[in-house]
Amino acid sequence: MNDIERREILARLHDRFKRLYGETGKLCIRRLKLILGIYEDEIPIIVPPQRWTSADNVLITYGDSIRTTDEKPLATLNRFLNDHLGDVIDTVHILPFFPWSSDDGFSVIDYRKVDQNLGKWSDVDAIGSNFRLMFDLVLNHCSKRSDWFHDYLTGIAPERYYFIEMAPGTDLSQVTRPRTSPLLTKVTTRSGERWVWTTFSDDQVDLNFANPDVLLEFLDILLFYVAHGAHIIRLDAIAYLWKQIGTTCVHLPQTHEVVKLMRDLLNVAAPQSLLLTETNVPHEQNISYFGYGDEAHIVYNFSLPPLLLHALTTGDGTTLTQWAITQPEPAAGCTFLNFTASHDGIGVRPLEGILPPEQIAALADHVRARGGHVSEKSNPDGTSSPYELNITYFSALANGDEDDEHHVKRFLCSQAIALGLRGIPAIYIHSLTATENDYDNVDRRGYPRAINRHQWDDQRLRDRLADSHSATAKVFDEYRRMIRVRRAQPAFSPDASQQVFDVGRRAFLFERTSPEGRQSIVCTSNLTGKRITIDPPANLRLGPLEGATDLLTGRKIESDKLHLSPYQTRWLTR
Repeated sequence: MNDIERREILARLHDRFKRLYGETGKLCIRRLKLILGIYEDEIPIIVPPQRWTSADNVLITYGDSIRTTDEKPLATLNRFLNDHLGDVIDTVHILPFFPWSSDDGFSVIDYRKVDQNLGKWSDVDAIGSNFRLMFDLVLNHCSKRSDWFHDYLTGIAPERYYFIEMAPGTDLSQVTRPRTSPLLTKVTTRSGERWVWTTFSDDQVDLNFANPDVLLEFLDILLFYVAHGAHIIRLDAIAYLWKQIGTTCVHLPQTHEVVKLMRDLLNVAAPQSLLLTETNVPHEQNISYFGYGDEAHIVYNFSLPPLLLHALTTGDGTTLTQWAITQPEPAAGCTFLNFTASHDGIGVRPLEGILPPEQIAALADHVRARGGHVSEKSNPDGTSSPYELNITYFSALANGDEDDEHHVKRFLCSQAIALGLRGIPAIYIHSLTATENDYDNVDRRGYPRAINRHQWDDQRLRDRLADSHSATAKVFDEYRRMIRVRRAQPAFSPDASQQVFDVGRRAFLFERTSPEGRQSIVCTSNLTGKRITIDPPANLRLGPLEGATDLLTGRKIESDKLHLSPYQTRWLTR
């Protein structure tokens, strides 16, 4: 980056601060320059020739998803990654590994420390020596047990102004609620009783970004994470960041301005790093965080997990196909993070406007029948409705029979579709290991999301992987093989084009073409438990399918008809 480009970005940052804080913005840009100076020698400025390629993917895991008795969990995780995934995984998303008080890490006590139960910064750095890293910036709220909140209670500046006080009689009926818990929580301060804003729980106190001190604090933390090797920064619960009475307090213009400001900051300090927004909301609101190519580099494809689940449990891909056909192109320099499962449940708000309410309710019933839970949110009219399906994705794709001969195939079909779609694949560790519902974990921890947060004993997991008859070994081995195939294909680059075709309700078919047009891959999946035959679309860039090679089997197609066994996926190219 030359001096002129740097000055232009700094001028944009000044304007963004001014839009957020008025004349105080002048002081903000001066303070930001001081912060940049602190990290100048710690963050190498690298302008990569390509932002991403087909080799990019993300493994999502807690720092203690794999444990053993004789070492810290981050060291155990590092050893497992190096033993089994060194040639497969590009980036490791270590879910919040900071000291925390609730929500499995998302109620942060100290943003700059590693939880001593997990390890040290040196353990995180060790993982970063062989993999790119992704960190969470949990910026909407912090723990009631943090020093910041302690200073608020005792009236010590500047933290006494870090939180949002609200009179209990204030009309907050328009505020969008992702939970059924009270929005305001009573606390006792040195000045008496106060009510503070708590969007997610009474232990997670929302921060006041109308105070520029708070934003500057988090800009410092952002660069601190980049200095520790964070390639992707995940902006947790970003949609709820800015509060303004009389509005929904979600997706406000100021929130979008903060995301743009952070992207400009990375453009100056670390152009090799990427912003990912976490907004588990209806699809149109979710993709608004692309902006005009000036906000998030990456947005979660939140509609994909429930739509895939719906298609594979009903054997009907009509809605999945129509949604994929109408999905807009990401802005230039932006892409989707394609996933089927994460540490959270399967959000159903992203289905609003896509599936009718009765089909969403049927999907919730299916999850209950497979041993899962359905979490609900409060609506402005006083009713509640499904918000999240809590179940492992592997268990969700069982058919309920003890002898389900297609369970593994059905599950792998869902993962193959996610791997093929335009974007960067993100793979939850419990999808990779075909983990089933952990009911003991729910009983022990007392909340539904724990069903999908199993902690593997390291030796037990390795034993399961060594047993070729186990579902864990079957899924793990095939999943790794599919990823290896995918990484070598330029047509699976996030920048490769995508065209989706309607080939009937029983199948899902799309074509990816590399940016330079040298490779096309036709991806097609059977969504049913029966053998089907498809007449391929006439306008495929690949041309007639006869003679094409299936990358997943190595076999050539002997006719222009597509024959698919139950839940089979083919990746066809020449």
